[in-house]
Order: sequence, then structure tokens, then C-alpha cells
Amino acid sequence: MSVSAPMPTRAGAARDLWRLIEPVHAVVYFAPEPLEEFRAAGYRGFWMGYFAGRAAPLGSAGADVVHALFYNFAHERVGRALPAAWSFAPPDAALEARVRGSVRALRRALGPAADGAEVARAAELATRAARSAPLEGRALFAANRSLPVPEEPLARLWQAATLLREHRGDGHVAALVAAGIGGRESHVLHATASGIPREVYGPARDFDGAEWRSRYDALEQRGLLEDGRLSARGRRLKDRIEERTDRLAATAYDALTTGETEELTRLLRPLTHAVVREGDIPLDNPMGLDLRASLDEP
Repeated sequence: MSVSAPMPTRAGAARDLWRLIEPVHAVVYFAPEPLEEFRAAGYRGFWMGYFAGRAAPLGSAGADVVHALFYNFAHERVGRALPAAWSFAPPDAALEARVRGSVRALRRALGPAADGAEVARAAELATRAARSAPLEGRALFAANRSLPVPEEPLARLWQAATLLREHRGDGHVAALVAAGIGGRESHVLHATASGIPREVYGPARDFDGAEWRSRYDALEQRGLLEDGRLSARGRRLKDRIEERTDRLAATAYDALTTGETEELTRLLRPLTHAVVREGDIPLDNPMGLDLRASLDEP
């Protein structure tokens, strides 16, 4: 007699979907096509394109607002890009560039499947979830939600992935704030917990050795780290942050039935596998996501 697998919790399903949705969104940061589109729009260098593209739904936002919402970047890094980016090209140009570039990147990764029924159905389900997610306290998500929904299914899927990603991100920031973990400290805590090399955060988040040691020491003094790893107290705190993040993210999927949530997971799995297999997104990355499991998906 076979025993069926236990039904995943709503929060567990939200975490599974995050692992699948994040790479679809993240081509905008790592694939060459979006970088080309940002350069063509007039933005200078990778970081100006990054901050212009991600912050564009906020309008002509300055460094303080973006630093607060993005949470974990050095303020100096944000200030070198914003508001200067808007003198090169307005937010509308960044919005167009990020969608065009991301769709191009996804088409390259997916091949003929980019125009298939599976993409269209995944876009339909993901969009319904994203458009129904609660707005309160989710400033970056709300800014993205105010944008028009694209007609092309692949563009619609990318936008829905972006909405769901920023919705989760806003909730994650709230969980970190509630736990007393600052944005810079969050990198050190996660790297220690996951084994991501510290060197990843140098170019990606402007960490030098002195700042890393300072943030590490602050967490160690709180009893969260010891001997280069999480203490028992640190593990409990990290688990609590992730659990809260999952619960907050799960509210985005209340509009879907359990069957539809499972269908979306099933549809996204081969699409995400194709994106990760393309190799644009580093396996060791500052997003907090381990992509190695995606390489093993059928």
C-alpha cells in the first residue's frame, strides 16, 4: 500500500515557488541582453543600469528612498547611481529596457518553449497571484504593481515573477527589521548560515574585509555567531526570519487554489531549469538562493 506524500503548507509552497520564480526574474541582473538594453537607453555602467531598472517603478527616486527599500546595499553605492541616472534617461526608459532585455534573455534560454502553452498558463496563474497580493507595507511591490500588465505571455510571466519577488522581498525586509538584523548584517548572517563564500559579496555588495569583520563581530557579540558558524541562538533567529518571510509571501497565493498552486509549481520547474542551465546567473550569488538544486531538476 503506497503512502502519499504530505501536502505542503501554504508557506512551504511559497518557498518552493520563490526558488522557481527568482531565477526567472533575475535574468534582468545577470543576462547580457538586459545590460545591452540599459546601455542602449543611455545608462552608464552595470550599477547605474541595475539601480535605474529596479527603482524605475518608483519614479525619479533618489538614493535615500532606494537605499531604504533595497535595504542591503551600501548607501554610497546607491548614491553613485541615483539620482544621476535620471539625467541620462528617465524611469520610463528603464522600464522599457528591463522588460525588453529580460524577454530576450528568457527567449534565448527557453527556445521554442518561450511561445508554448505552458508559458502562457504559467503567466496567467502567476499574474493572478501577483495582482491579488496584499499591498499594505509593501512599497516596492506596490510600485511594480502599478505598472501595466504586458500582453505578451513571456513578458507577462517576467513581470509577474518580478511582482512576486518584490512582494516576498518587502516581507523579508520586514522580518529582518523585526529581528533587529540590518541590511548589511543580513549578508553576513546568511553567508555564514549557507556557506556562500564571503568573496561573493565583495563586488556584489561592496564589502571589504574590514566591514565584513565589523559586521561579523557585531553578530558574534549578540551571541548569533561563534567559531565561523551560526550559534544555536543564531540558528533559531535565522529560522524564524525565514519562516516569517515564507508566511508573509504565502499571502500572494491566496487567490489560487491548492491545485492551481501545484500546477504553477509544475509549469515553472522546467522553465527555471532551462534558465539556470543557461549559466547567466552565478550559482554562488548574493540573492540568498541556492541554484544547484535547479540544475538537478528533470
